[in-house]
Amino acid sequence: MVIKEIIIVISGVILFLIGMVNLSSAVRKVIDARIKEYIKYAVEKPLYGLLTGVISTIILQSSSASTALTVGLVSAGLISFYSSLAIILGTDIGTTLTVQFVVWHFTEISPLFISIGGLLWLIRRGRWQIAGQMIFYFGLIFFGLGLISQAVEPLKNSPAFLNLFTQTQNPFLGIGLGIVVTGIIHASAIPISIMALLAQQNLVSLENALPVIMGANIGTTVTALLAGAVATVSGKRSALSHLIFKFVGVSICLILMPYFLDILKNLSSSVAQQIVLAHFLINLVILLTFIFFLKPFAGLMQKVLRGEDETLPIWPEFLNRRDLSNTEKALDNVQRELQREINLTRKMFLNAVNLITSAQEGRKRDISYIEMVVNNLRTQIVRFLWKISAQNTSTQLSKKVFAFTAIAGDIESIGNHVVWIAELATQKAEGKIKFTESGKRELQEIISLVKKNLDDAMSLIEVSDAEIISSIIHREEEIDDKVKEARNEHLKRFHKHLCSTEAGLIFVEMLIHLERISDHCNNIAEYVLDIKEKTCSI
Repeated sequence: MVIKEIIIVISGVILFLIGMVNLSSAVRKVIDARIKEYIKYAVEKPLYGLLTGVISTIILQSSSASTALTVGLVSAGLISFYSSLAIILGTDIGTTLTVQFVVWHFTEISPLFISIGGLLWLIRRGRWQIAGQMIFYFGLIFFGLGLISQAVEPLKNSPAFLNLFTQTQNPFLGIGLGIVVTGIIHASAIPISIMALLAQQNLVSLENALPVIMGANIGTTVTALLAGAVATVSGKRSALSHLIFKFVGVSICLILMPYFLDILKNLSSSVAQQIVLAHFLINLVILLTFIFFLKPFAGLMQKVLRGEDETLPIWPEFLNRRDLSNTEKALDNVQRELQREINLTRKMFLNAVNLITSAQEGRKRDISYIEMVVNNLRTQIVRFLWKISAQNTSTQLSKKVFAFTAIAGDIESIGNHVVWIAELATQKAEGKIKFTESGKRELQEIISLVKKNLDDAMSLIEVSDAEIISSIIHREEEIDDKVKEARNEHLKRFHKHLCSTEAGLIFVEMLIHLERISDHCNNIAEYVLDIKEKTCSI
């Protein structure tokens, strides 16, 4: 029977993790589509960041996922390190609700969530299907915990088990257990929920559960630390700050443990509810300890981990409705915003081509987040240009409006091709696929030419120059010739069995995307030339 119960417990944990990971993934798709709104409110004030952290964790059902997402946004430069601190504190509060659901017996009604969610997932499409997935995985989380509850119920009759969990033990053993279990499974809700389930069946005392809760709170920082390991210095600061928050908070509660136990016992007579409250109060202590000192704390961390804290404004910096009455000034502001858009795209490009030789998951994630900023800028620029076009403008200024609209679209398209290059580079790294030396040289030569075209296109948006336009057009022809030559050389290598099929497919697709990027640079040069010629003719 013991083996059977162990297998059921393991199955319950696995179902919980499957539910949590897939729920987080489904919600992430929704959040990623609305990431600009997520960030807009999160960075305005620490209170808004705190609420953002609470809400995102409740939705994701994982503080680890929320914190890792925040570290990723900081690493990409979409959120400043300072703004991330309040969000992280909020995630710690939000995660306490999962264990409260256990005490409210959500495990007993989990089949209902699974049934409703599963039916919506199977028979509906679009938003209802996504909602069905979320409900299904939410139910699966608590169904897994329900299996664990059923498996441990027979242990009421085991004296050895009762002595282990009801007799007071060294608190550091419990803290260590909480850290290890949470660090391995990346979910503090598992050990804390198990403690609550055991308490519901009178199998654990508060004295023994509390150290495990403390350890689980420290262990939950592992996910953020792993995300921070491949992040920029700002992302590393956020991940390390999360660890410091937890360590300090747990240390305070450990020192005051006798008083802490008395408070919990006075708040509720149910050990299971006391466990939920303990989890909440530990994180409340962390919140109250740091929330009023975020600025000096941020300053201290910036001295400990030195480096640039680069933040990319995701909203237009130069577009102002008040300038719409002055068409020329409004178009000058659009031009400055286009410079920002292409500069971000160039940053994406440099990161993507570096991935080809040095793959890093964090860098790929940064590229995807920056692409969201580029896409948002393009949307805002085009909307502003529509408003300009509604004014009474001259023929020349109207041409400029349409040219700028097209340029914004070309820049966004460059970003899309860059994302594909990053994805191909990741596939290459994950499959341990290697290019031949001649293939590497051909690819690097084309990358160098494309980079020059991108740099020149960026220069053209700032200042129109006939010589730069000519250079881009001639270089574009050279890139087309070199891409064709590289494809032919690849076919020769392939027929001689000098490279694998997988390497060849990735190599050729990278060439296609590089050629397309150069095409869009050429388009930008032609639009600028068209504006220049129209101006000269007038």
